[in-house]
Formats: sequence, C-alpha cells, structure tokens
Amino acid sequence: MPILILSTLFCLAALVILTWLHSQHHLDILAEPCPPPGGDAPLISVIVPARNEERNIGECVSALLSQTYPNYEVIVVDDRSTDGTAEILVSIRSAPRPAGRLKIINGVDLPDGWAGKPHALTQGAEAARGEWLLFVDADTFLAPEALSAAHAKAVETGADLFTALTRQVMLTFWERTILPLVMTALSAGFSPRKVNDPKRREAIANGQFIFIKRSVYDASGRHAAIKGSIVEDKDLAVLVKGQGYRLVLADGRKIAATRMYTSLPEMWEGWTKNIYLGLKDDPALMVLGVFGAVLAVITALGLPLWIGAGIAWLTVAGPNPGTLGVAVEAALVWGYLIFWRVRISRAMGIPGWYALTTPLGAAVFAAMMAVSAWNVLSGRGVTWKGRTYVR
Repeated sequence: MPILILSTLFCLAALVILTWLHSQHHLDILAEPCPPPGGDAPLISVIVPARNEERNIGECVSALLSQTYPNYEVIVVDDRSTDGTAEILVSIRSAPRPAGRLKIINGVDLPDGWAGKPHALTQGAEAARGEWLLFVDADTFLAPEALSAAHAKAVETGADLFTALTRQVMLTFWERTILPLVMTALSAGFSPRKVNDPKRREAIANGQFIFIKRSVYDASGRHAAIKGSIVEDKDLAVLVKGQGYRLVLADGRKIAATRMYTSLPEMWEGWTKNIYLGLKDDPALMVLGVFGAVLAVITALGLPLWIGAGIAWLTVAGPNPGTLGVAVEAALVWGYLIFWRVRISRAMGIPGWYALTTPLGAAVFAAMMAVSAWNVLSGRGVTWKGRTYVR
C-alpha cells in the first residue's frame, strides 16, 4: 500500500506537470505572407552577421535578394571568416540579379569586452540607412513575402521590436530527438503570452529574426549596451522592453525557416552556450532551469525505471491492487507523455514516432544543462564560433 500511494502521488504530479509544460507555447500573433505595401514603403535594412557560414550564406542571401518588399537593402558582415564565406558573397554580388541591394562589410578584429555577434551586428547597423532594421542569422531563410509580412504585422501590433519564431528544419536523428524538447523548455521559461504582455517583465527575442525600429534601437543604446553578451537576442529584448517599448513575439513559421545545427556536436556546442547563459542572470529563471534539468533526468531515467519496476513487480507478485495500480499508473504517465510529444512532433513537421525518443533527448538535454552550468561556474567559459567567452 505505501508503494501504491507513492506511485499515485507521482502519477498525479506527473500529469499536472506535463499538462502545464505543454500548455505554454501559445503563439497568438501570426505573421503570414502578404502583398507588399503600396505607396512610400519605409526603407528596411537587413543585417546578417556571418562567421564561417559557407554552408548557409548562399541560400540565406539569395532569399533576401528575392523579397517582394519594394524598398530594402541587405548588409552582410563577414565576421573574420576563415572558410569560403567571403568568396560566396563576392560571387553573389557579381551575379546578374538584384545584387545592387547587397553590401558586404569586412568585419574588423574583435575589441576587448565585446562578444562576436554584437560586434558584427553593430558594424552592420552603422552602415544601415533604414527606418527599420532586420537582424537575420545566416542559417535563416526568408520566404519572398517575409519583409512585407513583418512590416505589416509590426505596424498592426504597434511593435517597436517585432521578433518571430521561425520554422525549424530538422532532418537528422539528433535534431529531431533534441530540438523539440529544447523548444518546449524555452516556451515554459518564456511563455509567448507573458512576453507579449507589456505589464510583465518576461522578455526574449529570437536572434534568427529581430525586426526593430531604428529610432528605438538607437534610443535603447544599440548593441553597445550589451556588447559582452553571448545571448544578445534575449538581452536586447530585455533592454528594449525594460525601457517601456513594445515587444512582440510572433509565430513566423510561414515566413522564415532555420536550420540551426545538423549534428550532435554542433547542437552540444550551441545549446551548452545558450541554455545556461540564457538563465544565468535571472534567479527565478535559474530555478526554473534547475527544475527543468531535474525533470529531464526524471524523464530520462525515472520514467523507464518506474515502468520497468511496475511490470517486474506485477510479474513476480502476480496481479493484485498494488501491482496493478503501479503498472497502470506508470503506463498512464508514459502514454500521456507520448500523446503530447506526438502532437509536438507533428506540429514541428517530423514523424510522430520520434516521441519515443523522449527519454534519450531528455538525457542529452539534462547533460547539456549540467555541462554548460559547470563551464560557467568553474570559470572555463564557453566556446562559440572559435571564440572562448568567460563570464
């Protein structure tokens, strides 16, 4: 009976937590393809930081040069790349296409106290002439109507900073196993409805797509105000919203797609940088992050053990209220988890059977959380794009 009572308490707690965890992702604002604006459209400056991006930069810039929006410029900052990024950019600019919109900036050496991406974006912004700035990562690919859609939705919502969550392209096993769990964790830590509420302090932006008024960018202190940040997108959102400007987080899956990381080593490097540093400066979010790591460990280890123990006990002791109760409760939690993960998988465009990889993905997620925390607390710092940062 004590085992059954304990199992029942775990079952109830698990059902409540799973329901809450998977109910935080509401993206009520949708950016959809739309016709370009008529009349005098304000100039938009699209700024792309590129450091060793030969895999993506061609597709990214080609998509930017194919926009239906009538008045824009594209500025790519080659941030001291050592691969073929520069050569690809030159070939695009030389091609017979609307490449007259394209300006290539050769980035200068990183000054003391600056992180790489804020410095690259600063160089791009200094060369920009637009009333609006769009910061786009080199691994993000815009639909032809993306600029028109972003401008229209920003004006409609009264946004000073409009940021969109893009469609994540996931083709490999590890992408499909880990990234959906990371996205669920992010939605729990930064609920879109809370981010979009001007009365709440929660603020985050997606660095893959940040659309901001130039006047607001300047008044907020630009990236110089967060020059040492490795998670500059989150810190820029905190800066802008903290000064009373309107921050809007939208669903941008219909206007942009991103291929972040293609292998486990790339995901390990990228997310060990992001997870901990994104939570480090906020005690409340740090508590939530620790809770998430513990929950990931329980999912990865505790749930399979619970199910195995229930089946083993039922096999050894035979059917009785205790053995049947534990087995049924374990199966109920497992089934409820799979139900949610199948929904998430299908919403993200991957086969539903990847829900079965949840314990494996949770184990990797917990390990990334632990390692990233240790790297920062121990003073080892984190490494990103060949640069080491210590905070």
